[in-house]
Amino acid sequence: MNSIDSISKTFQEKFHRQPLIFIAPGRINLIGEHTDYNEGFVMPASIDKHMVFAIAPNGNSRCNIFAQDLEEGVTFSVQDAVPGETWVNYLMGVLDAFERRGLPVGGVDCVFGGNIPAGAGLSSSAALCSGFGFALNEIFNAKATLLDLARIAQYSEHEFAGLKCGIMDMYASLFGQKEQALLLDCRSNTHELLPVQLKGYSLLLIDTKVKHTLASSAYNDRRASCEEGVRIIRKQYPQVHSLRDVTRVMLYEHQDQLGEDTFIKCLFIVEEIERTQKAGEWLKKGDLRSFGNLMYETHWGLSQAYEVSCEELDFLVALAEEEKDQIIGARMMGGGFGGCTINLIATDRIGAFSEKIKANYFATFKKEPDFYPVNIAEGVHQLKD
Repeated sequence: MNSIDSISKTFQEKFHRQPLIFIAPGRINLIGEHTDYNEGFVMPASIDKHMVFAIAPNGNSRCNIFAQDLEEGVTFSVQDAVPGETWVNYLMGVLDAFERRGLPVGGVDCVFGGNIPAGAGLSSSAALCSGFGFALNEIFNAKATLLDLARIAQYSEHEFAGLKCGIMDMYASLFGQKEQALLLDCRSNTHELLPVQLKGYSLLLIDTKVKHTLASSAYNDRRASCEEGVRIIRKQYPQVHSLRDVTRVMLYEHQDQLGEDTFIKCLFIVEEIERTQKAGEWLKKGDLRSFGNLMYETHWGLSQAYEVSCEELDFLVALAEEEKDQIIGARMMGGGFGGCTINLIATDRIGAFSEKIKANYFATFKKEPDFYPVNIAEGVHQLKD
C-alpha cells in the first residue's frame, strides 16, 4: 500500500468518512545558494518526495490532526494557535496566519504523513506548511493566491517554528511544475519556468548524514558579512540596496575598505547570482554539460570562498569530479555544513557510482551515506478521483 492509500485509510478509520487528498512536494535547489537573502536568483524545483494530507472540514472550530509517521495525534481549537515545542507548531502557524489575514477558516480532521527524508535538506517543513495552507484554502474557499500561501507558510516558520528562512522552499513547493525548474527572483518573488530535459541523465542526492551545529551561527555570520559589504558600498553608490545591485567593479573599488573576509564573501555572492542566471540560459538551450560545470563552480565557491561546506561534502564532490564525463555536475545543496550533495549523473552510472561512494565514504568517515534519486514533479495539488 502506498503512502497515499495508507493515509486515506487511516483517516477513514479515525473519522468514518471520505477525505480530500492533497499532495505537497519537497524541493531541491539546482543552483543559487545563499543568494536568496541577497535578493538574487535561485533555481529550485519540486520533487517526487512529498507530504500527503487526508483532510476534511468538520463543521466546528476543533482541529483533530494525526501525524501518521509519528503515530501522534493532537486536538486544539482554531483560536488556540500558540507556538509550542512540537510538529503541530507548523500547522498552528498556518491557521494563525489565515486568522490574522481575515481569511475564512474552520476546524478540520486531518491525517498526514510522507516520504520526504528528514534532515536531508529537502524542506519537509515547507511542504508541511504549504500543503496544509493549500488544503485549507481549497476547503474554505479562502481565495488566497499561491504567493499568499507561500507567505503564510513562511510566517509559520518564522513565528511558530522560530526559523527566519527565505521564501524559496515554500514557493518551490507551491509553484513547482513537472520537469521544470523555477528561476526565482528573490527581490520581486516572481519566476520564470525553465525546461529540465535530462536525456539520459538523472538527479541523485547523496546524504552525508552530517548535521553540524555550526550551521545557524555561520549563516548569521555570512549574512552579516553581506550586509556589511552593502553598507560600505552604498556610501558611494546610494542605489545599492543588496548585493543583487553590486558589480565586481564596485567590489574591487572598495576592496581595502571591505577587508579580505567580507570582500571574498561578497564576491562569491555577486558571482553566484550571475552564475544562476547563466545556468538558466544553459537550461533553455538544453546544454546540460555547461550547466553541470556551473554546479561544480558553485560547490568550490561555497567551500573555499563562502566557507560553508564540510569535509564530507567536499569528499563526495571530489569523487564525483573524478568522473566528470559521467557525473557532469555536483555540488553541496542547502545552507551548508552537512546535508546532501546533488549530482547530475548519467543514469546508467548510478549503481556503480553509488557502490564506489559507499565503500570510500565508509572507509573514510565510518558512516554510510544515503542515496535519493529524485525526479522533478508537480507542485502542491489536490488529488482528484
